[in-house]
Amino acid sequence: MVKKLLELVFATSNEHKLREVQHVLGERIKLMPLKSIGINEDIPENYHTLQENALQKARYIYEKTGKNCFADDTGLEVQALNWEPGVFSARYAGDEKNPKENIRKLLNNLRDVENRCARFRTVIALILDGHEYLFEGIVWGRIIDHERGSDGFGYDPIFVPDGFDQTFAEMPLSVKNSISHRGMAVSKLNQFLRNLC
Repeated sequence: MVKKLLELVFATSNEHKLREVQHVLGERIKLMPLKSIGINEDIPENYHTLQENALQKARYIYEKTGKNCFADDTGLEVQALNWEPGVFSARYAGDEKNPKENIRKLLNNLRDVENRCARFRTVIALILDGHEYLFEGIVWGRIIDHERGSDGFGYDPIFVPDGFDQTFAEMPLSVKNSISHRGMAVSKLNQFLRNLC
């Protein structure tokens, strides 16, 4: 167990994501959202891989504040669409990053497509005392043809993980965190942090 409270800046403004990650990390690790340290601007994501984008975001925060931090980048990768939208998942339908429009575009591109195999993939980049570490989580599933559920965010209402009948948006947070891509990556991060002490 971590012997004292560890504070980490989480490079996100997404309250849903912050809540999910804090739930996994527990009370011994305190997450500080960007707004709590006075960062309100969009953080650059100029690369074409999840790993590069996660590192770019974490480095941006660390260089600006000197605080221990981590960032994640997540993509939904659909097999029949040559693994799109991938790194462009959040802005699939445009720079406005509208989740409903992203879902609409994805379902339209999958119209009459039988292969609905997809995976969510998350890469976390941690910078701790100037050292960089990477953690990855992947969950496989399928895309359904209409939205179900009101929890979660992004593509959660149309993604059903393998072995389940519910979408991520229909699942209790505790269940989702135990099987999700982000949950897996955060669990690896959590274990790493706890092993330091």
